[in-house]
Amino acid sequence: MNLEAQIRELARNARIASRRTAELGAREKNAWLLRAAERLESARERILAHNTADVQEAAAKGVAEPMLRRLELGADKWRDMIAGLRAVAALPDPIGEITQLRVQPNGLRVGRMRIPLGVIGIIYESRPNVTVDAAALCVKAGNAVVLRGGSEAIRSNLALGDELRAAARETGVPENAISLVPRTDRSAVDHLLQQAESIDLIIPRGGEGLIRKVVESSRIPVIKHDAGVCHVYLDSSADAAMATSIVVDSKIRQMSVCNGLETLLVHRDLVRSCLPDVLKTLHERGVEIRGCERTREAFAEAVPAREQDWREEYLGPILAVRIVDSLEEAIDHIESFGTNHTEVIVTRDYANAQEFLRRVDSSTVGINCSTAFADGYRLGLGAEIGISTSKLHAYGPMGLEGLTTQKFVLYGNGQLRE
Repeated sequence: MNLEAQIRELARNARIASRRTAELGAREKNAWLLRAAERLESARERILAHNTADVQEAAAKGVAEPMLRRLELGADKWRDMIAGLRAVAALPDPIGEITQLRVQPNGLRVGRMRIPLGVIGIIYESRPNVTVDAAALCVKAGNAVVLRGGSEAIRSNLALGDELRAAARETGVPENAISLVPRTDRSAVDHLLQQAESIDLIIPRGGEGLIRKVVESSRIPVIKHDAGVCHVYLDSSADAAMATSIVVDSKIRQMSVCNGLETLLVHRDLVRSCLPDVLKTLHERGVEIRGCERTREAFAEAVPAREQDWREEYLGPILAVRIVDSLEEAIDHIESFGTNHTEVIVTRDYANAQEFLRRVDSSTVGINCSTAFADGYRLGLGAEIGISTSKLHAYGPMGLEGLTTQKFVLYGNGQLRE
């Protein structure tokens, strides 16, 4: 069987499985989630050996450090991955929920019922933990999922997929509700993007090149999970200690993730009182400061920022810093250079905080908190399929609800349209 036929059959089998998955009750889906967690824990040494082989091969090929960090299934990632399965099992099952029930003048009751999307294709680079998170959320939401990870993680992904599918066999969930493309050929993505008869939605997670390719080539609707050029704005009334802790956590906690801080905007009133301490703390932690002219005047160790730095997702120890004269200028900067991901204001001014919330058009906007909270697990979603920077039909961290849609349901008593 050639590659095109293999992908077509895989997608069709997922479509068949999705009909049964849509009918599963919460008990069956939760049993699969919990059994998957048990099997993964039992197979941990074998899976991590495959992961080590992937990382070593990627390093030998010169893969960039940020992607290598994403590729590793370290202790924290493994713990969060297993915890995510159990957290998703603990969440209410959204399927079948009826909302917005209203009675029309003729007595007809009209509501909305939450239903699965069907078959979801996930195309992603590195990050083998996405294999588990995506499968968990898609199946809990009543969908089947087709996973196509990057070639750099093929061993890890297939090893994880084996355990997820085995858990499905043991708990009555259709095995083909969790399908992995077993080939690393780049053309596999092209063939997958043409399966509009079998796949309902494509979600790409990765670099700019992958996102562009998927959006331009897909015959299937796409929800983008694009780059994260995230901003923190220190307003004129910001508390200095709070500002420092938020900026450091947003930047230092984990640099290779899309919710990490990449550009710091600072009101001019803080240039002497707050900014030097913030930048000194970062610099001592190994972060290179790329600043505007006024930033370099306030902090001698800063290097000149170029225009491109305001657009850059560094995913590493570099931070762009710009001094602004007003909240208006900060918002203008975010509108010009942001990627609709995550923005935070640090302020004690209620009016400014509310204006920032109202006017900044990103998928996650916060007041006086770290950008790191733009994460499905931290926002109570159990896990996330990714962070959508598209507005249709989901925006921001996508959990169970983002993987469903709604149909109208009518409760009548013989009503006729006259």
